Amino acid sequence: MHHALIVARMAPGSAPAIADVFAASDSGELPHLVGVSRRSLFQFGDDVYLHLIESERDPAPAIAKLTGHPEFRDVSDRLATYVSAYHPETWRSPRDAMAQCFYRWERDPAS
Repeated sequence: MHHALIVARMAPGSAPAIADVFAASDSGELPHLVGVSRRSLFQFGDDVYLHLIESERDPAPAIAKLTGHPEFRDVSDRLATYVSAYHPETWRSPRDAMAQCFYRWERDPAS
């Protein structure tokens, strides 16, 4: 299982609206095109947005290819009201919002 964590800023109080955007998108073809098997959205404090994508393969290459896809553009445009880059001065693409995992532990299934 591959995990990608996207970090951004969110407008305070916008969690329900952001969830609605993804609920609509997740009922379409976009998750399948990216390879997403599970999505979790988190809020830290009033304005930190954390978006965990779980997939069988690294979703970053698929996301990079789909940035012009109409459904991807629609989700991005709808989220723009609520979500912004964590570091706008260095953001160039969705990959710039992905946190880097530096440690992972998994329980042995036999335990």
